[in-house]
Amino acid sequence: MTPTDRLYTKEHEWVLVKGDVATVGITEYAQRELGEIVYVELPEVRQTFSEGDACGTIESVKAVAEIYVPVSGEILERNEAVQEDPEVVNNDPYGEGWLLRMRFSDSSSLKNLMSAEKYEDFLKEGE
Repeated sequence: MTPTDRLYTKEHEWVLVKGDVATVGITEYAQRELGEIVYVELPEVRQTFSEGDACGTIESVKAVAEIYVPVSGEILERNEAVQEDPEVVNNDPYGEGWLLRMRFSDSSSLKNLMSAEKYEDFLKEGE
């Protein structure tokens, strides 16, 4: 079940918006496709990125995937627990497995993101 309290990207990231802060993680679909995650590299706090920039990587036993920022802004926090124990992403991608928090500079980029319903339709189209 895709949580309806957040937005989604075509790159299979989720975004939970509170004020001007976005918490970002990967979807259950993404973690399932990657398989057992063994390493996560996240950006440094205070780095700034533009919407769509690669900001880190997730490595699994099968593949390496880029992490993309869904909105332009500055990194406020990264989930150190995920870097120390990457398996957290497999176990709880929508909760404890979040990757980073960022303050976005322009809320207009949120309109490029999908609702949970649209994301599920997007997944069905890909099947």
